[in-house]
Amino acid sequence: MATTATDKVVETVIAGNYVEMEADGNAPNVKTKLSKLFWHGGSVYDAWFSCASNQVAQVLLTLPYSFSQLGMLSGVLFQLFYGLLGSWTAYLISVLYIEYRTRKEREKVDFRNHVIQWFEVLDGLLGKHWRNVGLAFNCTFLLFGSVIQLIACASNIYYINDNLDKRTWTYIFGACCATTVFIPSFRNYRIWSFLGLLMTTYTAWYLTIASILHGQVEGVKHSGPTKLVLYFTGATNILYTFGGHAVTVEIMHAMWKPQKFKAIYLVATVYVLTLTLPSAAAVYWAFGDMLLNHSNAFSLLPKSPLRDMAVILMLIHQFITFGFACTPLYFVWEKAIGMHECKSLCKRAAARLPVVIPIWFLAIIFPFFGPINSTVGSLLVSFTVYIIPALAHMFTFRSPASRENAVEQPPKFTGRWVGAYVINAFVVVWVLVVGFGFGGWASVTNFVHQIDTFGLFTKCYQCPPQTPALPPQSFNVTAAPPPQPHLHRPGSH
Repeated sequence: MATTATDKVVETVIAGNYVEMEADGNAPNVKTKLSKLFWHGGSVYDAWFSCASNQVAQVLLTLPYSFSQLGMLSGVLFQLFYGLLGSWTAYLISVLYIEYRTRKEREKVDFRNHVIQWFEVLDGLLGKHWRNVGLAFNCTFLLFGSVIQLIACASNIYYINDNLDKRTWTYIFGACCATTVFIPSFRNYRIWSFLGLLMTTYTAWYLTIASILHGQVEGVKHSGPTKLVLYFTGATNILYTFGGHAVTVEIMHAMWKPQKFKAIYLVATVYVLTLTLPSAAAVYWAFGDMLLNHSNAFSLLPKSPLRDMAVILMLIHQFITFGFACTPLYFVWEKAIGMHECKSLCKRAAARLPVVIPIWFLAIIFPFFGPINSTVGSLLVSFTVYIIPALAHMFTFRSPASRENAVEQPPKFTGRWVGAYVINAFVVVWVLVVGFGFGGWASVTNFVHQIDTFGLFTKCYQCPPQTPALPPQSFNVTAAPPPQPHLHRPGSH
């Protein structure tokens, strides 16, 4: 038994290292050094930047809206709770990935030109039915995740330039985001994920400081929570916030040593909380119930060069996050049409373009910035990154032999296997009842209300009403000499 355990450890340590050895064999030159610096990432730090950058994105701007629905105390507690829950299920996904990859590499399977994805992990460990369910939920979530980024781009740029309506901006940014087809994999997001996190850090602290300096608006009210619909809508938006690990497998596969992933998501979540808690609390403190009708925090802060800078940085970051959400969809599509192992970047980019079209179209149909986050969170995120990983972990290691031979044993502080099963069962029940059940009811009700209020294909969702221009004759009357002198002689007053 000791020999088997030793062999297992050795195989675990070297799993995936052939990519690193292959890269190290290249002759160093200026082009290679620049490529490694800006483009060809695969370190623990790259994975951390990718996780943190992908997690905080545009949802940073909707969290004050969630606070107005939940109230301050519930808003803070839900962020801490779902941050912890999300970190746990991200850990489960990483464990299942390592288990699958180690098993396959023992069978001499080569992943040099193949990116492992979540549905393949489920297929290899649990069979085709799990694969089909995982694929359906993951692809639908990532599809709408990409849609949300396009909606956010249009919503944000409108606060700098309102000469065009939000729908027109969606057309424009759809074309811009389509250029992500040229980014081969998550390993090539090194500089982008680093810059993305700097951008959201600036925006979060701008929201915090600007709100404090602005002070509370006159007669500010903090009446939340007032309705169950609003309460659970806000809660599921926070569920969505910490459910950004639908791309965990792809991020891990981009690492030179994926075994080192383990606590990366937890550390990323801790950093993200230092951005989301102060910014959401400060904006809600300043504007209170006004946020119920302003799902984008930028809409309430006065126009200034600092705000414009935050908007521009978030626009660039949303382009990056669009790529994060869409790249796994590109991989699935490439595998479906047999182009995944093609060496030509241009051919792969051309093959990926059809993926962008439905995303573009859906962003134009449902431009409901804020409410769509909650709906996606309750109906898709709840299963994709909470329920399915917890159940998959339980079923993969249900037999004593599988637990004994597992590549990764559960941490001692969680109570080993018994503790892991208890936590997994709690995650499944909580998210199924509160996230999917109550959250789904509340989010869909709110979403339908937005459709009834604004309609599908609405040109400018939650835009301030335009002041109608006075007719030309009014200006002529105003400009003309007043008629009173003709009616009254001088001195008659």
